[in-house]
Amino acid sequence: MTPPPLGATLTSDGVDFRVWAPHAGAVSVIGDFNDWDAQSHPLSRGDGDIWEGHVPDVAAGAQYKFALTTDSGRIDRIDPYARAVTNSVGNGIVWDPNAFDWEGDDFDCPPFDDLVIYETHIGSFVAGPDEPGDFTDTIGRFDYLQALGINAIKVMPLAEFAGDYSWGYNPAHPFAVESTYGGADAFKKLVREAHRHGIAVILDVVYNHFGPSDLDLWQFDGWSENGKGGIYFFNDHRSSTPWGDTRPDYGREEVRRYILDNALYWLREFHVDGLRLDMTLYMRSVEGWGNDIPEGWTMMRSIADAVREEFPEAITIAEDLQGDPAVTAADGANLHSQWDGRFVHPIRKALITMDDAHRSIPAVVDALVARDNDNSFTRVIYTESHDEVANGKARVPQEIEPDNPSGWPAQKRATLGGVLTLTAAGIPMLFQGQEFLEDEWFRDSVPLDWDRAEKFRDVVRMFRDLIRLRRDFDGGTAALRGQHTEILHADDETKLLAYARSDDDGNRAVVVINLAVEPQTTRIRFPDSGSWKLRFNSDGRTYSSLFGDHPSGDVEATDVDGVIGADVTVGPYAGIIYGR
Repeated sequence: MTPPPLGATLTSDGVDFRVWAPHAGAVSVIGDFNDWDAQSHPLSRGDGDIWEGHVPDVAAGAQYKFALTTDSGRIDRIDPYARAVTNSVGNGIVWDPNAFDWEGDDFDCPPFDDLVIYETHIGSFVAGPDEPGDFTDTIGRFDYLQALGINAIKVMPLAEFAGDYSWGYNPAHPFAVESTYGGADAFKKLVREAHRHGIAVILDVVYNHFGPSDLDLWQFDGWSENGKGGIYFFNDHRSSTPWGDTRPDYGREEVRRYILDNALYWLREFHVDGLRLDMTLYMRSVEGWGNDIPEGWTMMRSIADAVREEFPEAITIAEDLQGDPAVTAADGANLHSQWDGRFVHPIRKALITMDDAHRSIPAVVDALVARDNDNSFTRVIYTESHDEVANGKARVPQEIEPDNPSGWPAQKRATLGGVLTLTAAGIPMLFQGQEFLEDEWFRDSVPLDWDRAEKFRDVVRMFRDLIRLRRDFDGGTAALRGQHTEILHADDETKLLAYARSDDDGNRAVVVINLAVEPQTTRIRFPDSGSWKLRFNSDGRTYSSLFGDHPSGDVEATDVDGVIGADVTVGPYAGIIYGR
């Protein structure tokens, strides 16, 4: 039997209030409906130390808190399940989850082989110089994103945080949507409008720690051990994280319920299409290595299993970055996919290294062919993310040429990173502004420079064309959605690489990558004889007036001495794609 929901639940004649507070001597609900009087509406202790009661004639929009009597005196707390708050140190707000009109929304997450993810941060995606952006601002760019061809946005965390500016990885109230961004119904509108544009919404959630600031969960009912966080947190060495002593106690049934309720809340009430679990390494280990919190593994598995059962089309993604196949294994955490550090780090190094001689083709090959559990879609691949372009790490164009991030080397190698990402096996992801060579490192208070979308509109067109090829919009490149990669040519001396991509239906495509400063013509092995059509050339002047448009066209693969191949010309720091 499903237990009654915790928090504030609207009924036909008022609100049911429920809160877990095992160490409180008494609990009452206070609010603007009773002049904040702790004597007016006491709650009764029920099963499982759940305090509950009904308050008539309270409607949506009412402000409230719980008043708890403890050994140290009275403490007032915001409801841990509050769906809305006035601000991170204010009051809870009674919210009607059924008031929003979804207008028939019934969107499903696209198949994983078709996903192209675009990571975005609501506060900086579109914003003015003196205030963060909000959900309405982001909705205003959906036509642009639809034209770009992506079909999923990965939104950085939205749970209410301290202040107005944040990356979002400091959730103070995990069930409340950040009020600065517009709140719960504004986020629902964003999801609805994204779906109307054919775009899934994958939400970043943070379960490796809470807060640490503006955190009413801390010593919620007055109890704690060792000066730690009380009932919601580990109260021993396991509390320690890089972000404070606020790791949830995954061993407590009530805390596991809290986190699982939160995960399903976003899919049930907000129609999101997937979850990205922040830094799962610190859910499953204390110091970031080893497997020393088995309860963390169980928590991850509980989320994955619940999502798979109730939302079979949705996706769950881990940020673990250790290449541990157990994260996505059926007998492990059972998440669908994970961010792949085995791709981003060697590929970025190959792009930003100044001297061609120091680029490692073997390292690039390893990045391209890595996979876990015999499934390429267990990894999300990228060259830029919020972590890779912040805190002292720059955008790829600036890493390549700090003094001239819009020059020829920066344009050539940054776009080559796009070619590698969008032709490799896995789920590709771009970071906001990457498609117009944004060169500012990521900060939550600095908006994207949207003037660059026009200045580098031809580069934007390149990314659009690559995404169209990846998703096989025009036919002939279905292989790019496939599981399989075969290395055809890998020369660490000339820095020339070629690989075939294929799917289970026998479709094939060939990608040739030149990681050298000079154009090259050489014979490349092909998987089949016959005519191969040139589908894409990143050196084309249609993508930049700085590019060379080196001759490359359709080829005829023939058998020479038992090896099928063709002579191919590829420009400097360029990639070309052939299809049948």
